[in-house]
Amino acid sequence: MPHTEMFQHYVLDHAWDEMRQPDGQARLQYQELLRRMSQVNPQELANRQRVADDTFLAQGVTFTVYGHEDGTEKIFPFDLVPRIITDAEWRTVERGLTQRITALNMFLHDIYHDEHILNDGIVPRDLVYSCRQYRREMRGVRVPRDVYINVTGSDLVRLPDGSFAVLEDNLRVPSGVSYMLVNRQMSKRVFPQLFEQYNVRPIEHYGQALLATLRALAPHTNEPTIVLLTPGSYNSAYFEHTYLARQMGIHLVEGRDLMTQNNIVWMRTTKGLQRVDVIYRRIDDDFIDPLIFRPDTILGVPGLMHAYRAGNVAIANAIGTGIADDKALYAYVPAMIRYYSGQDPILNNVETYLLHDAKQRAHVLDNLASLVVKAVGESGGYGMLIGPHSTAAERADFAARITADPRGYIAQPTLQLSRAPCIIDGHLEARHVDLRPYILYGENVTIVPGGLTRVALKRGSLVVNSSQGGGSKDTWVLYEE
Repeated sequence: MPHTEMFQHYVLDHAWDEMRQPDGQARLQYQELLRRMSQVNPQELANRQRVADDTFLAQGVTFTVYGHEDGTEKIFPFDLVPRIITDAEWRTVERGLTQRITALNMFLHDIYHDEHILNDGIVPRDLVYSCRQYRREMRGVRVPRDVYINVTGSDLVRLPDGSFAVLEDNLRVPSGVSYMLVNRQMSKRVFPQLFEQYNVRPIEHYGQALLATLRALAPHTNEPTIVLLTPGSYNSAYFEHTYLARQMGIHLVEGRDLMTQNNIVWMRTTKGLQRVDVIYRRIDDDFIDPLIFRPDTILGVPGLMHAYRAGNVAIANAIGTGIADDKALYAYVPAMIRYYSGQDPILNNVETYLLHDAKQRAHVLDNLASLVVKAVGESGGYGMLIGPHSTAAERADFAARITADPRGYIAQPTLQLSRAPCIIDGHLEARHVDLRPYILYGENVTIVPGGLTRVALKRGSLVVNSSQGGGSKDTWVLYEE
């Protein structure tokens, strides 16, 4: 007998619902999932959720919340119900992301070399030069294959009309891909028959695809030594660093494990020094070389920039890519696509107000209660005001911040993110979600089918970041029927 009580709390609103159509009928790709779940005892679902949680705990699938009162190590919340994306939907996403990443890479090469896009007035020069992530040390530096952004995680949202839009691009040290991979392992474990019945495209090859991307960057050798440079075990993404190093079969190193000599990077090993050809860095620019950037850091490698500029080592992602993370420059990505490719964007941006513009700033200050304000250089849900959920005191605080530093903030409309079914207290409820696909760019652009679906597990919340109480679920991209 179907357990209809499982669906009694499932409410539709004006947001796009991933599982149900506006009339309440299940979308085609969800029909079998819905049928199976209606036959599962709620207690059995709770047991499967416990199995997932216990397994994540045993495997150390955690993240760190800095400054949290009850400790920093948290199990990464995983919702059992997969998000299902059709082949046709994915083809649009794939083409749009390939177009976008290609243009962003051309922009990075351009601003560090010929500056055509600045000279032609497409992107304001002062917006680039005032960005804290613009690295003058990269002027004229040639990077392998002229590719600056080897690993990207762009955040997509589905709008009320069903279309996908890009909310932001993460090009410095994007994280989360390990959770995408362990989520897939878990969903195959808790729903083995259902997974087998669905024709789901695989993602398990991501580690080898990333390794091939890094190998393509290696200078002077076909058998490169590749390392993953981590800040260490206290970093919020340390689980991911260790996980990916194991997946690729490469050394996980900290700055103290490396040294430079004669503009060559060496790794200290028990057998002596070993030359390093490619560094997959999970450290921000500021900490990567104390001789060039922050002199007070012990996380980086003194002399690394000299070896990099000499062409003796490749670094992924390239130094200076963070400028394309700037949320003010995000507003110009559609113009970049048109400028470099002559095409209209396949995936649209979200409308964005640039607060260094006096007219746009005045509009935002008058409408803070209905807008989302973001600091241009922050991530993880920090430095953000969600107007409809804010207090008068919080809005006054952000108004003062904007007035003092208008270049440091942007504003966007409050979006109705799409919602997907989640298991909450033994029954299904809809929660807001986004999607972070991972794009690799070495010899070619490679996008694994799917990504990390992040979930705002708190009822009514629009913040999906794990640091702000969010979780995640597996993303099933189906083969074409």
